[in-house]
Amino acid sequence: MRAKFPYKKRRKRLGCGIGSGHGKTSTKGHKGQKARSGYALRPGFEGGQNPLYRRMPKRGFNHNAFRRSYAIVNVGSLESLSESEIAPDTLISHGLVKDLSSGIKVLGGGSLQKAFTVKAHRFSESARTKIEKAGGKAVLLES
Repeated sequence: MRAKFPYKKRRKRLGCGIGSGHGKTSTKGHKGQKARSGYALRPGFEGGQNPLYRRMPKRGFNHNAFRRSYAIVNVGSLESLSESEIAPDTLISHGLVKDLSSGIKVLGGGSLQKAFTVKAHRFSESARTKIEKAGGKAVLLES
């Protein structure tokens, strides 16, 4: 009896005699690599021709597994904040940083007149001097 719906379709039974339609060569055709037992085609295999992924040129140093990317904030943009203590969560809540990545690095762009206690994972030398010159503190957080 034939199945009416695809989800009730029976599996193809191979090698069950000439009348089944799947006998003799069991739907594998005659000889060749694909007719042998244990045949598995590797992704990207092109029949012995040099495959595309080997023909394309490889250039540059493409991946560093140990790279850390920091969210950067300039000293000048801290001037607009009203808090006296600035931490990473403060920067996120005020929209100066979208996500922390590996941490926050404060750079020395712009000028600073207010005294802040800035907590960050990294400081550039110019940022540290500008914060301390304005009467604030640069506190280094553990990464």
